[in-house]
Amino acid sequence: CRNLAWCGQRRYGRDQIYGPMRLFLIAVVQSMLLCGGQVLLKFALQKMGGFAWTVHFFASQLTNWWFLGCGICYAAATVLWMYIIKNFPFSMAYPMISLSYVFGMLTAMLIFHETIPVTRWIGVALIMGGCILVAR
Repeated sequence: CRNLAWCGQRRYGRDQIYGPMRLFLIAVVQSMLLCGGQVLLKFALQKMGGFAWTVHFFASQLTNWWFLGCGICYAAATVLWMYIIKNFPFSMAYPMISLSYVFGMLTAMLIFHETIPVTRWIGVALIMGGCILVAR
């Protein structure tokens, strides 16, 4: 294993302290990109109108710029995800995907003006606590 800080071998130094924090920060950006892609996808689908299996329908979607933004967000999130799973243990990296649920809830409230019950906020708090425990 190239990165001794993540191979089960004890190594003291900067990587041991900053590694989990770096994972958390990169996962936050990756989750924000995923959430942004979902928001742009929702906007694209709202603009899309009725679905039809016609050339005209698919040609009209090529000018739906919300789809382009969605694809860019997904592509960037995928590149970050590739970096994460290459450089961090999978058992630490995968639970960080749960951060996208947190950003989804915030987006639902701030952008789509949805009312979110207390029980869901408790779930968000549990997810955040779990991510912190996994990153340690």
